[in-house]
Amino acid sequence: MQSTLLGILGLALLGTLHAQDGIPVQADFQQDKLTGRWYSIGLASNSNWFKEKRHLMKMCTTIISTTTDGNLEVTSTYPKGDQCVTRNSLYTKTEQPGRFSYTSPRWGSSHNIRVVETNYEEYALVATQISKSTGSSTMVLLYSRTKELSPERLEMFTQFSREQGLTDDEILILPQTGEAGRTGR
Repeated sequence: MQSTLLGILGLALLGTLHAQDGIPVQADFQQDKLTGRWYSIGLASNSNWFKEKRHLMKMCTTIISTTTDGNLEVTSTYPKGDQCVTRNSLYTKTEQPGRFSYTSPRWGSSHNIRVVETNYEEYALVATQISKSTGSSTMVLLYSRTKELSPERLEMFTQFSREQGLTDDEILILPQTGEAGRTGR
């Protein structure tokens, strides 16, 4: 009985790991081409904080640079109330190019980050599996080099987010400062 239960738990864990491994990573990822200024155009997540803060979210600016040891320094500046807030994150490279890890010092959550697809000059689609003591969640970000992207790129983001199990209520095209939000529909 106990070995059957352990076997079932093992298969469930393997299924979860396999699902995470099913998220693609950009082929022939070139980290140096990902550096520079990006705008967060789309955000999708099934986390509680997203559900609570969704109506307040706006487009933010993100600067990505490479550290001397080959990791990524990610600096995001976003509006919060009537001021701008900056947050720095260090994405540690893994053995797979285009895949990074990050641990939030504030929340203690572990982030498995993948650059899913990018052409480096226009857009980047990034998927993150987040694990913490209270459970796990998925987040998908769509970055752009400009403040607007084509409807085709927005639809690609929406479709990919849905493929990750996110619903239309969990998908948001971020408004520029002073605009009302649009859903991923």
